[in-house]
Amino acid sequence: MIRFEQVSKVYADGTTAVDDLSFEVSEGELVTLVGPSGCGKTTTMMMVNRLIEPTSGRILVDGSDIAAVDPVELRRRIGYVIQQVGLFPHRTVLDNTATVPSLVGWKRAKARARAAELLDLVGLDPKTYGSRYPAQLSGGQRQRVGVARALAADPPVLLMDEPFGAVDPVVRERLQNEFLNLQSAVCKTVLLVTHDIEEAVRMGDRIAVYGQGRIEQFDTPGAVLGTPATPYVARFVGADRGLKRLSVTRIERDDLEEPPVARVDEPTASAAARLRREGARWAVVLGTGGELHGWVSADTLSNAGGTGTVGDLARRMEAWVPVGAPLKQAFSEMLQHDAGWVAVIDHDRFLGVLTPAKLHEALRRSVDADAQGVARDAVDFDSVSDA
Repeated sequence: MIRFEQVSKVYADGTTAVDDLSFEVSEGELVTLVGPSGCGKTTTMMMVNRLIEPTSGRILVDGSDIAAVDPVELRRRIGYVIQQVGLFPHRTVLDNTATVPSLVGWKRAKARARAAELLDLVGLDPKTYGSRYPAQLSGGQRQRVGVARALAADPPVLLMDEPFGAVDPVVRERLQNEFLNLQSAVCKTVLLVTHDIEEAVRMGDRIAVYGQGRIEQFDTPGAVLGTPATPYVARFVGADRGLKRLSVTRIERDDLEEPPVARVDEPTASAAARLRREGARWAVVLGTGGELHGWVSADTLSNAGGTGTVGDLARRMEAWVPVGAPLKQAFSEMLQHDAGWVAVIDHDRFLGVLTPAKLHEALRRSVDADAQGVARDAVDFDSVSDA
């Protein structure tokens, strides 16, 4: 969808902002450009909509050289979100959102209907917020309006320049999550500029790590964190890149252990005897359909005196995560609930438990898989849990 072919930008004073840049962004892909201030990442992004003209090389969008396209027409076909949002203070939220559709010739009713649809999509009820002015919104709400406005004319490409940098960390994380959910629905081709490696890792399908005017590494978040291409990239992503990688390594079914289980309708005496035979101190309690119900200790079952069912004694399962969640989420649940493992579910259905040893193994497999260019289940090594 977006292709850079040996693109450079050299200013009149001889400063080289971008040097011989070549890379490609696939349709529907979200690529983050990350690096320190002055490294050329914003210049790269602004050349896509010709707010900055390259000195040499070609940039193609959807197969067409943008140098042959009228700049104004080009910009109306590309969504653009900036850190300070840039809403018109004298126009309502609804009219701000309808700006680009109106400029490209949509009838007013159609433009406003599209604006209302997008406001609703980003979590702002148009009946509540449509008639308000930007000054009446919080920073996070203004940022949502900026995203809605950029999407209003349904552009195939979206450029985002530090879009979440002007809000506090709590709001920023919520906006990041909301945008990722939105992107899964709209599937735009996105270039997102950030100086924050954690945001780049969290948001990007791939990451371009910039040095001075050049890309030092262009790869998946897991590969950038697990196998930095150069000493510069290793320094930039930080010595704690192993912890950062927990955010981009997903829990898979092969990572799980199968613990002892008991059913809610099982007699306590039967369950207690079975756990004694297995030498187990606890069991996961499942409903009649295999759904996660809770857990129970072997001592609790033994002390029940052989009366009642397991469901009567089960305790609520506090530490659980869905399959496919990042390892960081599982680790956080373990720490928050002082748990030695977390239950992993698929909707309500129980799949198994993730232990600290298995979490470590999953992380190691992920790193080795990226280094070897193979799937995680193809990586073989001695596991702590096998000792």
